[in-house]
Amino acid sequence: MVEIRNPINVAEAVDRVMRYKQTGKKETVSFHDCDHRWLAEPIVATDHVPSFDKSPYDGFAFRSADTTEASTDQPASFEIIEHIGAGEVAAKAIGPGQATRIMTGAQIPKGADCVAMFEECHDFIENNTAFMTIDHPMEKGQNIIQEGSEVKKGTVLIKEGTPVNPGVKALLATFGYSEVKVAKKPVVGVIATGTELLDVDEPLEPGKIRNSNAYTICSQVERAGGISKYYGKLADELEPSYSLMKQALAEVDILITTGGVSVGDFDLMPVIYEKLGANVLFNKVKMRPGSVTTVAALEDKLLYGLSGNPSACYVGFELFTRPIIRHSLFSSKPFLKRIQATMADELPKANPFSRFVRSYVTYEDGKVFANLAGIDKSNIVTSLAHTTALMVLPGGTSGYEKGDTVDVLLLEQSEGQAAFS
Repeated sequence: MVEIRNPINVAEAVDRVMRYKQTGKKETVSFHDCDHRWLAEPIVATDHVPSFDKSPYDGFAFRSADTTEASTDQPASFEIIEHIGAGEVAAKAIGPGQATRIMTGAQIPKGADCVAMFEECHDFIENNTAFMTIDHPMEKGQNIIQEGSEVKKGTVLIKEGTPVNPGVKALLATFGYSEVKVAKKPVVGVIATGTELLDVDEPLEPGKIRNSNAYTICSQVERAGGISKYYGKLADELEPSYSLMKQALAEVDILITTGGVSVGDFDLMPVIYEKLGANVLFNKVKMRPGSVTTVAALEDKLLYGLSGNPSACYVGFELFTRPIIRHSLFSSKPFLKRIQATMADELPKANPFSRFVRSYVTYEDGKVFANLAGIDKSNIVTSLAHTTALMVLPGGTSGYEKGDTVDVLLLEQSEGQAAFS
């Protein structure tokens, strides 16, 4: 049984957890099924883009050398020998005094080295032959999009660990990735503990509360990129709880329990960790909310004992579980993005522990403001609906005033950072 609780700093707790990070596993999926997955290998250009010289305009392609003496008084004249559209390839090479009518995106005919926009030219029919004239000189390469001018073959376009969004999907299609190697999503088991818990569809009873923590955690797991597997709720009974946790550990990559980690008579997690033979990494952190957050390791798997208080549970996941999931998805930036913001509210209460305050950010006159999302108590759940960030307030201060500069951790941004701070 865990009896001694020596609180450690948040950064030390994060470091202890990350020592158990696992290299992600890869799987191959169809291009059509890769949305919102995380790349397990870099995306490399398989061809030049564009893969041929092409026209940016509707106009005429010809030899620039034939316009050297062109002027208003003596325009250069060309016989139109062909008409090609986008996706078509010219059948005839351009010779002296010849031009091809060309559409936007079409490949430049052999022999041509410039394109004049249709509006710059005058075309006409004479003796059943099509001609065009231009009244000014053209330069070699003028109005031609050169092969490989956007991307050269072999260029690394997207790094591994990048989530597939619509822009990434466009690149995958452009370069013919009909199959994509992605990170295999870690399976995260979730168990709620507490005799007082009711399911979401059960009516309230005296002394009971509806179980919100487990469903919140499942949603956080999905947002982080994992697969949640909910095992239901447990009463405060040792043997059934131990048996279910042992079963779950055989089926998941990470196991999270909510509640049961304090020092009350019915808090069973310390006993279960000992019975499982798990190594407790820490059982108290110098933070609010979530000071009783506990993390243990059993072989290559992590067990998270998160607080039964909704906001403490929420914060504990974001600080200690999310980076483990993101690392397994090949992300080189698994931690929450940290920025600086100006406090829009005051928090005068002194606190010896670091505080992670539920917040949301706003932007005004080029400045970023951190706003309170609601009541800042660990048992409060309503503020979570408005929380998109966590305001970081280091401990040991007498409080914070409106206008102070603070760090903010962004929760909804997929792009993280390489280190915790």
